[in-house]
Amino acid sequence: MGHIFTIVVIAVIIYLLLSNIRIVPQEHAYIIERLGKFKTVWYAGLHLKIPFIDRIVNKISLKEQVFDFPPQPVITKDNVSVKVDSVVFSKVFDPQKYTYGVENPIAGLQNLSATTLRSIIGGMELDTTLSSRETINAQMEAILDEATDPWGIKVNRVELKNIDPPREIEEVMTKQMRAERERRQTVLEAQAHQESVVSRAEGDKKAKVLAAEAEREAKIALAQGEAESIRLVYEAQADGLEKLREAHIDESVLRLKGLEALRDVADGRATKIYMPTDISKVVSTLGVVSESLGIGDSTPVDKTEKPKAAPAEDPCLHDETSKEGKAAAATGDDIRIDIESRRKDTI
Repeated sequence: MGHIFTIVVIAVIIYLLLSNIRIVPQEHAYIIERLGKFKTVWYAGLHLKIPFIDRIVNKISLKEQVFDFPPQPVITKDNVSVKVDSVVFSKVFDPQKYTYGVENPIAGLQNLSATTLRSIIGGMELDTTLSSRETINAQMEAILDEATDPWGIKVNRVELKNIDPPREIEEVMTKQMRAERERRQTVLEAQAHQESVVSRAEGDKKAKVLAAEAEREAKIALAQGEAESIRLVYEAQADGLEKLREAHIDESVLRLKGLEALRDVADGRATKIYMPTDISKVVSTLGVVSESLGIGDSTPVDKTEKPKAAPAEDPCLHDETSKEGKAAAATGDDIRIDIESRRKDTI
């Protein structure tokens, strides 16, 4: 009997030891009370609890938690009722405060978030509320974090999930958005048209400038070509004169060349012939030269040939001027006959 009692006692002791050994998981904390009074906080690891004396009163997760609270009706400064849905990211940094600081920390956080949201948005108009999400988030985070410090809760972030205005306000906002987009479209079309006109004008300007530059360069090239051509012609003439000077050509050859030039001029196609004033001297000299060189027929020209009948004189004109004119006309006829004869002899 004694052995059985001993075995039973040992079994009970072993059971009590095993049942009071606790392993706390990572990112968790256990609140331990001894005889109804806070004793300590167990963090991750192996712990031994004294049976019937120590008691685990709370198991707390130290991970960051996300609380998606239901939408809250809020009235803006311009008396528009909207529903705002917020999300709070928080974690427990002090398990003792979290356990003994407030009766229901999550409910307290929810109510505090709703009241803070009404206070912030109540001082804003609807348009400002819709465009100031970051400002509202920052203000709520600062207020909630400071208010929950005695509860052992750290608020890391607050986000406005949805802001739902009434249906009639949504219709007005839709019309306003449509009008704003139409205005932007009109402005963009006007700007595009302006840029197109400016670009076209700049293109025309550049085209005209290029055309003017091309015309100027063409004229410069043409003038340079013409100047070069004139220079080459005069250089050729100068070279010809230099060659004639080096050949020691006498005056008779030059006069013969002059006669040939007169012959080319009087080839029957010219309507007017301009004779030098010393043509008689030139012809007589050329005649002597041609006879000495044996060019043409040596038969002398009969200079006594009667001139052609002169036109009837005006009886009113018998002064010295008319006589000198008749003499000059007769001399001119003699010169023409003599030149023709000399040309035939030369040919």
